[in-house]
Amino acid sequence: MSATAPHVLTRTEGRLGHLTLNRPERINALSPEMIGLASDALAAWQDDPEVDVVLIDGAGPRGLCAGGDIREVYNGMHGHGVAPGRFWAREYEMNALIAHYRKPVVAFMDGLVLGGGVGISAHAGIRVVTERSQVAMPETAIGLSPDVGALYLLARAPGGLGVHCTLTGARLDGPAAIHAGLADHLVDSADLPGLALSLRSGVVPELPAPAPGTHPGWMDTAYVADTVEGILDNLRRDRDPAAGQAADVIAAMSPTALKVALEAVRRARNMTVDEVLGQDLRVCSHFLSHPDFAEGIRAQVIDKDRNPQWSPKELGAVDRAAVLAFFEPVAAV
Repeated sequence: MSATAPHVLTRTEGRLGHLTLNRPERINALSPEMIGLASDALAAWQDDPEVDVVLIDGAGPRGLCAGGDIREVYNGMHGHGVAPGRFWAREYEMNALIAHYRKPVVAFMDGLVLGGGVGISAHAGIRVVTERSQVAMPETAIGLSPDVGALYLLARAPGGLGVHCTLTGARLDGPAAIHAGLADHLVDSADLPGLALSLRSGVVPELPAPAPGTHPGWMDTAYVADTVEGILDNLRRDRDPAAGQAADVIAAMSPTALKVALEAVRRARNMTVDEVLGQDLRVCSHFLSHPDFAEGIRAQVIDKDRNPQWSPKELGAVDRAAVLAFFEPVAAV
């Protein structure tokens, strides 16, 4: 595809509305412009009598979408480009549109599907993963809580798996993503072009039923603790080396983001998807004024030294009042 091609390709193919994220050099990271183009196309197809099915996929070999364009968010925080609050509000509106879509939406979750990539795909009615899929919400590594309504899904994952994914940002392969409730069907990546072609009829063909999934038992015993500190204690006491590895991963994340994320995923258990998206906007908007978010982006994306200096550095320094403040209303964005 040419360098001047739009970053979102939209076309009708028979009875199919086909939306392709087309920024492969950035693994289709979502910019404000892309969110606007995708939202407009989805809204138009929902009311188009000539479109019966919608397909969302990504260009290039690396994945559907690596998430929101964090560089653009960082620039917006410093007065350049679209303000992050407006970026998120528009993105979450798109997530809600997909979640409530009145026609079948098929999402090809092939390759990397991270952050905002989960938001544009995992709320679809028919979610297809492959042997190449790696699905994750890695926000705690940049000093943020998982957003895009993903906690609505992770809060309903079996046992402790959802909390594990929320805190660690663990990447799930295709079968694990299905087990977690983030996807529905496992299809060989080589079969995706044929499936896309068949969708032009306006009918979704029967797809293979997933095999029953499992997750390690230590997740269920470790993540029942009420606090992040308690979870870490449980993980470190467990004899399974994987539990200790999870503890090490969590301990490297932003203490504030960890405590806010744990509160958020537990609140999400009793929320609708729209309520979770509203919570996401409040929480993320508060993070704009917290030093860990800018520091996390600096360390992971800008300078890439992978050595964030969190403030505060210790979990014990993040008290309950500080956590609850992230859930308070914010000014309109």
